[in-house]
Amino acid sequence: MSLIEKLTPEQEALIPVYREKWRAIALSTERIDREKAAEAVKAAYVAIDYEQPEIFFQDSPYAAYNWMQKRLSPQFIDSYLNEPNSLGSLFSFLFFNELSSILNQQFAFKLLRQLDKSFCYVVDDTLNNEIYNDLSEKFSIQLNEQTEDFSLWIKIQLHECFQPESHSNWMAGFDFCVSVLNIVHPQQEWKVFQSLIQECGWLFAYDDICIICDRPTKLSFDNENRLHAEGEPAIEFIDGYSLYSYHGVTLPEKYGKIHPQQWQSQWLLSEENAELRRVLIEGIGYTRICEDLQAIELDTWQEYTLLKIDADVDEEPIYLLKMTCPSTGFIHALRVPPNMNSAREAISWVNWGVAPEEFAVQT
Repeated sequence: MSLIEKLTPEQEALIPVYREKWRAIALSTERIDREKAAEAVKAAYVAIDYEQPEIFFQDSPYAAYNWMQKRLSPQFIDSYLNEPNSLGSLFSFLFFNELSSILNQQFAFKLLRQLDKSFCYVVDDTLNNEIYNDLSEKFSIQLNEQTEDFSLWIKIQLHECFQPESHSNWMAGFDFCVSVLNIVHPQQEWKVFQSLIQECGWLFAYDDICIICDRPTKLSFDNENRLHAEGEPAIEFIDGYSLYSYHGVTLPEKYGKIHPQQWQSQWLLSEENAELRRVLIEGIGYTRICEDLQAIELDTWQEYTLLKIDADVDEEPIYLLKMTCPSTGFIHALRVPPNMNSAREAISWVNWGVAPEEFAVQT
């Protein structure tokens, strides 16, 4: 078979179709069909020459870990730490490598790069990373009273479980190659791997048992495809497990369940996490922070005032240039470097080094 050097215009036009197809699969909030999910898992075990496992269903990854904590014996955990036997990463490795090797043999390097650029960001990794980070944080708190070995085992499971959404970008590329370009491929492996991605949530797979998690019932994003919701969860599962996020930053429930318009400037005084302080500052806004934390006036020039917040709010002192519109009275505050000595100097910094008198003339 001759190598494909270039896509036709008709083929290129289909790229967005497959990109959106697999994005929709990755971000589905429909409950899984348990019968189809079980069949997909059993077929995957058979494909890698394992006996079919006993299958358990859980409503969320968090519920799955609670189940494992209660049901799996310390002896099982000890044996796993000595000789890991999770099959989640094995599914990914075997099926992915099998499909990739076939496609690599039949495609020119130039085309592979072309496809990679087209499909590389089908699903933002934020979805996967945010759930992972939040689970890690919650379990680290929950397991404080457990043994160090068990905590280590939990972290390994998070790393090695099978997470369908993390494969969806390449699945779009494989699907395009198979369906549009009619590339010769291992049909059974392709069918099995598709079913795992399409029918299952997260999988915790071992030699003789497999836990299948349901999908979230809600996913919310901002216009840059980052997990985001205001005053409500960005991710929520049927059992109530949820994750709060503000433009991609995971929030603790105490902040996430409250709309940013109701966030309190005083929280900045006790919040130790620098990233969370940054998010709070962004959500509250400097204008309200100035009022609530009683910023000190350092200098004025016409309708501009240089302010400083003495409270320990951020990693370095907060200096602000307050600007009052003469016609509307609207007040706006903009952060400036802490080495500003006057309002005029701060105005020049805001105007890219142009002195305020010169800026007025240019305007």
